[in-house]
Amino acid sequence: MIRTVFENLLLFLLPTLIYAAWILFTRARRTADDDSEKANSLGSILNDAPLVWLFVSGAFLVIVTLTFFGSSSGGKPGQQYQPSVFKDGKIQPSHID
Repeated sequence: MIRTVFENLLLFLLPTLIYAAWILFTRARRTADDDSEKANSLGSILNDAPLVWLFVSGAFLVIVTLTFFGSSSGGKPGQQYQPSVFKDGKIQPSHID
């Protein structure tokens, strides 16, 4: 359960993390002054960030991912999942009957 929450949180924050990394990369290439360290803080980057668009793109990414994995199942209605079993010293892989 906690893994699912962390995965969805990471997907939601992914556009913001990519944006912050891109801004840090471009600012570091433009200036090498001592004042650039203060301007490159995460707080100053997020103050100037288009947070609404980052929020919308993160929510869209989570919704698309959940929809894709929620609608793609391994079997057809009526089929049963058979888990892996240890038989005759070998593991037989799981399958859908």
